[in-house]
Amino acid sequence: MSAKEFFTPAEQARIEAAVREAESRTSGEIVPMLVDDSYDYPRSEILGAGLFALATATSLSWAFFGESLWHFLWLFALSYFPFKLLIRKLPNLKRRLIHPAEISEEVKERAIVAFLENGLHHTRDETGILILLSLFERRVYVLADRGINNAVAHDTWDGVVDTITRGMLQGDACSALCSAIETCGQLLQENFPVKTDDTDELPNLIID
Repeated sequence: MSAKEFFTPAEQARIEAAVREAESRTSGEIVPMLVDDSYDYPRSEILGAGLFALATATSLSWAFFGESLWHFLWLFALSYFPFKLLIRKLPNLKRRLIHPAEISEEVKERAIVAFLENGLHHTRDETGILILLSLFERRVYVLADRGINNAVAHDTWDGVVDTITRGMLQGDACSALCSAIETCGQLLQENFPVKTDDTDELPNLIID
């Protein structure tokens, strides 16, 4: 399911309302963001297709062509691109071909880029919070500006991530995200209460 289809229109409205409610009590900014993936991982398709094509060509050449090198080569070439396409079309298979550390780094990098591209580092009190949900990787990443990071414990965001992750696994990502937004709002309210001239500086939901 793509990012544009993951939340229904009613759920999107509910998330945006949760952000508005949380931000009504603080000068901080909370931006949930939903993306299809953080990276396309081309190496996983190349290596995976190569391994599957190698196994297929080896087995068929041994079984039918007496271990002929020439038959092995054309069998390998013939099967490589179908396997590459198959891996691309099967995200569960593709995900298994990627090292978890690479996934973690790519999701983190996507969060940093999104944070900068969407201007979360330009909020007045440096209190922007990005909540990134990356669907292919099944990962959640929370990135907060230094204003709020200097005021809360470093492991604070782990609880926010766990809340959303559990909700996604249980099939209720919308409620989990709204709960996480409320938690972020409470943290911001404690440290950065709303000001009389406060304005909504950033989008309440980004779907990319």
